[in-house]
Amino acid sequence: MDPLMEHHVQTTRRRFFGDVGLRMGGVALGMLMGERGTRLLGAEAQGAATGPQMDRVHPPLPGLPHFAPKAKSVIYLHMNGGPTQLDTWDYKPGLKEYFDKNLPDSVRMGQRLSTMTSGQDRFPVAPSRFPFRQHGKCGTWVSDVLPHTAKIVDDIAVVRSVHTNAINHDPACTFVMTGSEVPGKASIGSWLAYGLGSESNDLPAFVVFTPSFPSTGNGQALFSRMWGSGFLPTRFNGVALRGAGDPVLYIKNPPGVSSTDRRTMLDALNDLNRRHLGRYGDPEIHTRIAQYEMAFRMQTSVPDLTDLSGESAATLEMYGADVKRPGSFTHAAILARRLVERGVRVVQLLHRGWDQHDNIPTALKNQCLDTDQACAALVTDLKQRGLLDSTLVVWGGEFGRTVYSQGRLTADNYGRDHHPRNFSMWMAGGGIRGGMVYGATDDFSYNIVENPVHVNDLNATILHCLGIDHRRFTFKNQGLDQRLTGVEEASVVRALLG
Repeated sequence: MDPLMEHHVQTTRRRFFGDVGLRMGGVALGMLMGERGTRLLGAEAQGAATGPQMDRVHPPLPGLPHFAPKAKSVIYLHMNGGPTQLDTWDYKPGLKEYFDKNLPDSVRMGQRLSTMTSGQDRFPVAPSRFPFRQHGKCGTWVSDVLPHTAKIVDDIAVVRSVHTNAINHDPACTFVMTGSEVPGKASIGSWLAYGLGSESNDLPAFVVFTPSFPSTGNGQALFSRMWGSGFLPTRFNGVALRGAGDPVLYIKNPPGVSSTDRRTMLDALNDLNRRHLGRYGDPEIHTRIAQYEMAFRMQTSVPDLTDLSGESAATLEMYGADVKRPGSFTHAAILARRLVERGVRVVQLLHRGWDQHDNIPTALKNQCLDTDQACAALVTDLKQRGLLDSTLVVWGGEFGRTVYSQGRLTADNYGRDHHPRNFSMWMAGGGIRGGMVYGATDDFSYNIVENPVHVNDLNATILHCLGIDHRRFTFKNQGLDQRLTGVEEASVVRALLG
């Protein structure tokens, strides 16, 4: 229900009981909040609870998951800006014959272009400058720009036929994360935190990292709606951990304030908030109580999370030289593993700089140098610890890039424009069948010719891996049963399931 509507409903009900002299607002509030609300009102309420579900700070919704899940958690590696599929995963050796020739009209078929190339006189085909080789037992073709990920292809499923509705970054990023180009919808991480909660009592259910990126990258802006709760209660927002200084602002108590003092102050503040909640029924007060309590718990859990002294030398070496540099993608990757190890439901890494309209030979190489080893290490690390079967790892951007060059094409340099018609993503673990390639594009990687996968099909598949039927997972808002996968038909890609 919409929070404002819920507020009005609760207030009207209490006034009714008050007018007839019963003064049972507290009883009505308790019935409306149910067991879920009581569990989040602090240590006192938790102490009165019984049973394993009653002890969880982030409990699931009643009836969820809908069926036995393969995955318990998700790590979403979002390469913001639109990685070029032609230079990474979609091998097109025949393009060498078309170098600098115009893309045939029969291939483009009058499809829309962005304003950055719509005024070009010609559309010269730009073959990839990076060699491709087959890897693993599965023989998947991978560009030399991804040497570390190439070593784990037997554990991942590459989807070459993803497509989206949006052609510009902001709506495309909003779409891939929320299932809609329209701002205000809930992100996939918030949906999962809302529906499934978390097994961790000392960390948020949904954690976000926005690591640094190479200076050669074209860094598109990141918007909080990509990890926002939208119309869901705000306690399901992703919590962004900082890459510099303390991971969370004011995580340490000020001088002279002990943990006991902080607990006493928090208990008093929670008591005031509970009274306020009982009087006005505003569900955002409930969120405030839960967030204060979680902030107190994170004062202990976050320093432990970020302390890598217990990691073996072999593990740190596997991730790479930047593993101990806060703010780097590599540091975020190992923290992602440590978070799911501690029961966090969703971890999202958003790496910027993949918007390569020019200088692909240099810029793409630098982006991959910054992320490739860490991505492969993350999957390998999860597998070695027995966590990959229960952790779904997703890698991809918001759209792909064009086969034709934006601007001037030379033998040594080229750029590519936005291309929503098809792009590549990969998934690993959590019920996904490894060592496979799904979907195919034409000889120019411009149109899908086999097994198209819409962004919402992909999101339906992610939900399925976590035991959720996307058609039944809804939230009433503005008179509509909202879904992550939207109102149009979306289907689970069952061929990807192991």
